[in-house]
Amino acid sequence: MVYSEKVMDHFANPRNVGEIENADGIGEVGNSKCGDIMKMYIKVDDDTISDVKFKTFGCGAAIATSSMATELIKGKKIDDALKLTNKAVMEALDGLPPVKVHCSVLAEQAIKAAVSDYYQKKGIDPEPIVGIIPECEEGHCHI
Repeated sequence: MVYSEKVMDHFANPRNVGEIENADGIGEVGNSKCGDIMKMYIKVDDDTISDVKFKTFGCGAAIATSSMATELIKGKKIDDALKLTNKAVMEALDGLPPVKVHCSVLAEQAIKAAVSDYYQKKGIDPEPIVGIIPECEEGHCHI
């Protein structure tokens, strides 16, 4: 498999790794069948994601997509962060091999799951805003 320089850079030097204490929202997606699990933490100030961190258990592409996704939403309004697609994450990484596209899907889902958790903690039903976050089933993650 051939990975772009950006994928290799984000895998070797991931940005925003770790967790945020007292995070405003935490989203975890994936499962052991997928082999990739992403956990994303967000801090929200004035409807803006002021900080974001992640912990990912998975392959290099999963780590790279998590890293890039956090870079793309940090400092953005929640509405803009929710517009981030797996396609945009892949483009920012200069592409992914077809068998690794599911990693970018997980990154998109992790953001949505963290924002959903944020709204739930505020007593707001997240589904009309975020939508339904599909589960991984039978070893495949999809949107």
